[in-house]
Amino acid sequence: MDTINIPDHALIGQAAHIPTTKAVPTLSINPIEIPSPGRIVPLQARLTLPISGTNIPIILLSHGQGSSNNLSSSRGYGPLVDFWASHGFAVIQATHLSSKLLSLDYKDAKTSGTPMFWRERVEDLKAILDHLGDIDAHTLHVAGRLDRTRIAVAGHSAGGHAAEILLGMKVKDPETDTILSMADSRIKAGLLLATLGNGDVNDFVRNLLPVFQYPDFSPMTTPALVVAADDDVSTHLTDRGADWHMDPYTLSPGPKDLFVMKGGWHILGGISGWDAAETKAEHESPERVAAVQRLTVAYLRSTLYKGDGAWAEVVDAMKGLPELGTVEHK
Repeated sequence: MDTINIPDHALIGQAAHIPTTKAVPTLSINPIEIPSPGRIVPLQARLTLPISGTNIPIILLSHGQGSSNNLSSSRGYGPLVDFWASHGFAVIQATHLSSKLLSLDYKDAKTSGTPMFWRERVEDLKAILDHLGDIDAHTLHVAGRLDRTRIAVAGHSAGGHAAEILLGMKVKDPETDTILSMADSRIKAGLLLATLGNGDVNDFVRNLLPVFQYPDFSPMTTPALVVAADDDVSTHLTDRGADWHMDPYTLSPGPKDLFVMKGGWHILGGISGWDAAETKAEHESPERVAAVQRLTVAYLRSTLYKGDGAWAEVVDAMKGLPELGTVEHK
């Protein structure tokens, strides 16, 4: 089959100068039910991948929360999922128990991670990892095509908390005061998108989500790219400024990379959905979304494939694009 180059949005502006590979056609398979004994509702996932090719690296994507009816589920994040899949990745999205799509009553759920089902988010992703062999072997159009040695985890906002845990961050269970490590060695790289910082949370979060008070980034040794907007002052989470979202880079050991975007707010220009109301008109930007798309693909290619020069090429290009943001490494 001939490669088809899917055109970029006409308004990506300076992001067009960030190098990337040609896009290819994709397909999406949904729903895939993942065995998860004891879960209060079945765990369903969506898989999006190129229509051809083998040895396809995998991205597990954990959605954020948000106020929309559908974006905070396996139905959301089209701008990232479509791009990642069309540039060579198999993207697996779960609908977590906290999704408005399910609208579960926390008080009746009888789970240990309420009210945000934080622990269950991690367990969802681990369940998918446990059953990758089944997905690879028994799903039509997928069989034998996934590379289970090259797996990355990506998370936006609250989804980033689950990703941080899989990457090695420890947390204190507020119900038992025990320190938990739920890191997974199958994860080789991470993308932390407008995710949570240290324990400097506001009173609302402290009362509702006490687990967010006790992150320990020091064991988070897995390579990761942290993406944060310089105007993401998340008063719904913290009384600190936008630098709070940079803590996963600042407080964790290397190797880590940081992309600080100029503007874009908590949705980074609109990564959670196409023309989504929750992005807010003043923050929506195809240019910013394209920057996130291109940087994340390049980062994962170079992190998952030793000797791949895509990330170095993108970092060099970003030196001439200060209006989009800055990149640093440690």
